Amino acid sequence: MRKFKRIATYTFLSIAALVSIFPFLWMLVSMTNKSVDVTKGRLLPGTHLFENFKVLFESVDMLTALVNSTIIAVITTFLTLLIGSLAGYGFEIYRSPGKDRIFNILLLSMMIPFAAIMIPLYRLFGGISSSMPFLGIDTLAAAILPTIITAFFIFFFRQNTKMFAKDLVEAGRIDGLSELGIFFRIYLPTMKTTYAAAAIIAFMNSWNNYLWPLVVLQSPENQTIPLLISNLGAGYSPDYGVIMAAIVIATLPTAIVFFIMQKHFVEGMMGSVKG
Repeated sequence: MRKFKRIATYTFLSIAALVSIFPFLWMLVSMTNKSVDVTKGRLLPGTHLFENFKVLFESVDMLTALVNSTIIAVITTFLTLLIGSLAGYGFEIYRSPGKDRIFNILLLSMMIPFAAIMIPLYRLFGGISSSMPFLGIDTLAAAILPTIITAFFIFFFRQNTKMFAKDLVEAGRIDGLSELGIFFRIYLPTMKTTYAAAAIIAFMNSWNNYLWPLVVLQSPENQTIPLLISNLGAGYSPDYGVIMAAIVIATLPTAIVFFIMQKHFVEGMMGSVKG
């Protein structure tokens, strides 16, 4: 009976794994085929891979989109970790009247969908375009600033800071460290798994962000990877082989970041749950 249960379990898990990985395998196969073969549902590798990549990098300017997405994702991730950890650290370490009320108001902001504030944000950046064009509409800065911090990351760092040994703060103060010195020299190295988990989430969110860049980035030279893929599929006769190649390239950075830091990601998330 136990052997039968084990066989049934592994059979179910194998089927579930196959179902989960099949879309990605089909995507890899499809990028080697012509568009007509993709629409026919061909499941065998073809010989059109280099032609698809040639179209992607010569006719579509995939490289520019990659550079734009990389700049936005890296800067957004860095600023998100810095501001989110400073805020979460401050909410947990320092005691002040009304702190929890302010924190609860921040949490309430998570219930507001981004679509509800998108128009006010657009008008805000449109208004500063004349005085500060480097921050206005159709700039990478405008795509970065509204996304560098959310209530989620403040909450995430505060929950993990509950696991941080408060005695280290007192020890740092006794040794003469400033408050920023304690944060950068003690807190930051100690909470590296939390930073790794937050970095993965922030990078993926920024890399895959579509709605706000669609609104604020209007020129082709500023488009990101999601916008490029959307434009490829919006034509009268989309080339699905090229689209699949673009999707594979767009998937690789997030997959690489996750697999490199997956151990720290699990530890950081577990620390948040325990907190």
